[in-house]
Amino acid sequence: MIKVSVMYPNKPGSRFDHGYYKDKHMPLVKARMGDACRYYTVDKGLAGDHPGAPPTYVGMCHIFCDSVEGFQAAFGPHVKEIMADIANYTDLSPVIQISEVVVGK
Repeated sequence: MIKVSVMYPNKPGSRFDHGYYKDKHMPLVKARMGDACRYYTVDKGLAGDHPGAPPTYVGMCHIFCDSVEGFQAAFGPHVKEIMADIANYTDLSPVIQISEVVVGK
């Protein structure tokens, strides 16, 4: 299994609508990817590495798929629509990483 992490750096003065991200954007991603997206999680940054420190990322999602190829085949045809929706909830550019899930639930 692989995990696609999409992380939005916490930058002062930036805009991030957590409600839109959770209720509209991620359901759009899931709908377009279909069964290739086994499930996803959405995170809201709360704190950094020491008391009082801001979170490194203001928000993120993790999309779980069977393989990199499966993710690319499902996401690729919809990339323009999905990427265009980013402007509806943030002015930040995401940091993306694909990882192999070594230990799961």
